[in-house]
Amino acid sequence: MIRVLATTWPLLMGVMLLMVGNGVQGTILGIRGSGAGFSTFQLSIVMSSYFLGFLFGSVLAPRMIRRVGHVRVFAALGSAISAILIVYPVVPDWMAWSLLRVLAGFAFSGIYITAESWINNTATNETRGQALSAYMITQMLGIIASQVLLNLPDASGFTLFILPSVLVSLAFLPLLLAPTPAPAFDSARRLSFRSLFAISPLGCVGMFLTGGIFSAMFGMASVWGTQAGLSLYQISIFVGAMYVGGLLLQYPVGYLSDRNDRRTLIMGLSFVAALAMVVAMLPGLPFAGLIGVALVLGGITNPIYALLIAYTNDFLTREDMPGASAAMIFLNGFGAIFGPLVTGWIMGLVGPSGFFLFIGVLFLGLGGYAAWRMTRRAAPAVTGAFRGVSPTASPVAVGAVMEEADLSPR
Repeated sequence: MIRVLATTWPLLMGVMLLMVGNGVQGTILGIRGSGAGFSTFQLSIVMSSYFLGFLFGSVLAPRMIRRVGHVRVFAALGSAISAILIVYPVVPDWMAWSLLRVLAGFAFSGIYITAESWINNTATNETRGQALSAYMITQMLGIIASQVLLNLPDASGFTLFILPSVLVSLAFLPLLLAPTPAPAFDSARRLSFRSLFAISPLGCVGMFLTGGIFSAMFGMASVWGTQAGLSLYQISIFVGAMYVGGLLLQYPVGYLSDRNDRRTLIMGLSFVAALAMVVAMLPGLPFAGLIGVALVLGGITNPIYALLIAYTNDFLTREDMPGASAAMIFLNGFGAIFGPLVTGWIMGLVGPSGFFLFIGVLFLGLGGYAAWRMTRRAAPAVTGAFRGVSPTASPVAVGAVMEEADLSPR
């Protein structure tokens, strides 16, 4: 691991700063938007817009990289992100914010693809698994650290927008000055959705549903917290706890995944998460109880995403893995667009509890579908292919994780 960190630390440092900047703006917009009088549905459009841009970026950014190269794309998109983060407080209008969020999602998608290509290129077959694990952990730590920054004094109202802009700008220094040369970029041959569904129906349906779950969680958590009367400090703790839960449960779930039918875990974890959402809707639940819910919610959502990838991986040939990863990311991103929108609509009907209601229904659907699929075909052979991967990863990282898992000893 020391040898891996010695060669990848500039990239990992840049990624951490990027995630800190992105995490701050993802939470603060929900809080500031509520304070500016935006309706819940308007805020849901703002939050969904990021995932729409991210989806476009995952498709178009590779073409940009092939045309002008990693460095130019990286610098251009990084400059755009820094500018966007400063413009938010200048134009307090929900339609303007929605457009800015589309651009931010597109830019961050391109940044992730570029950075992950670099990280994947610096690793050998022997160190790729460690490098990818370090990358995923760095992403999580960056988001957790971002929630701490939300509690800084902000008398002018601009500090929490300027600071992420500065962090994003600084993130490019270690990345662009790293001695590792930019890798050649070659887009994977896409696997059609029809072919992927024939290979793994649960993988396809699960990725779509987890996209909605993840985007609802992290897009609307601050909106829910504001409506529920939580302070900024409490909201930051709640959001941070979801990522802490994801860090804590990745390894235990992975250990069980490589020794049991993955569908059993997907079903069981989904039903546990749905039950946790019922608990969250109980009237008078203390804040400590909400933190417990956040730990469970984050601790289940992130591993289930990785479980679905590992389960699909069990049915793929090595040649189909890169194309499958792109198709799965697209399904996840498509589902993510609707997560905040539907959550905002439900919250407008039933109040803040609609946040947990929507997530609970999706988890219930995922668990039920996994249970039904267990009656349709036998479990594949245990492959030992589980790898921790975040829902924020691009097709580059997901494809590398799938291929690395396929090469590992069984």
